Amino acid sequence: MADSLYERLGGTDGITQIADDLAEIHARNPTIAARFVDSDLAAVKNGAATFFISGTGGPADAYQGKDMLETHKGIDISEEEFIAVLDDAMAALDKNGIDQRTKEEVLFVLYSMKGDVVHV
Repeated sequence: MADSLYERLGGTDGITQIADDLAEIHARNPTIAARFVDSDLAAVKNGAATFFISGTGGPADAYQGKDMLETHKGIDISEEEFIAVLDDAMAALDKNGIDQRTKEEVLFVLYSMKGDVVHV
């Protein structure tokens, strides 16, 4: 049996590092950086890490936050911003040496959330 996505992303430690890198990349991305100016970056990192830990086969109770629709409702995230987030995610995965097949799986998962994120 193949390792779970959670395991292929490095488990809790690996996913936490990817989330840390992702938040730092977001904060420098001119397309979306303004969205993070007044954010608690540590909370953003923790939310992203625990969301992915729970959603990829790790401990189900790791994430205690809102669902994607509730989190993004009223923010009016554009298609361009959504794609910027996906690009940043791929950069964070590259930085952490994640293989192509696993990156494609993560991209599929993230893209599947588009309806709960863009213009809601």
